[in-house]
Amino acid sequence: MDTNVLQRYWAGERDFVGLKLANAKLNRAELTNINLSQADLRGARLIGANLQQANLSNACLANADLTDANLEGADLRGADLSAALLLRTNLSQARMVGANLKWASLAGANLEGADLDDAILSRTILPDGSSLSPALSLDRL
Repeated sequence: MDTNVLQRYWAGERDFVGLKLANAKLNRAELTNINLSQADLRGARLIGANLQQANLSNACLANADLTDANLEGADLRGADLSAALLLRTNLSQARMVGANLKWASLAGANLEGADLDDAILSRTILPDGSSLSPALSLDRL
């Protein structure tokens, strides 16, 4: 299924709403402007993937590995990123309103200009390596 999606993307298709890609291996994939809203990407490996300007709203990315991925300007509103690895991930200008980042690791991530309003950040590891407990303020970001 992973190669099928890539072939369809390379052929010009961009709309993959609700696609089931649990545990997919899409390392270093070039997927700019892709629409994966409501997609199931649980446990997917997207290490070094380029998802710039991607629509991942309401997608399930729980336990996904997005280490070194580029999600600049991506739409992650309402996405489930619980326990996801976002190590050194570029999330600049990403829209993450209402996203679930509980137990996620953002160590070394770039959050410049990211909108984290109403995001769930309980037990999240922050870009500086510290952990955000439920009682702390988002002012640290």
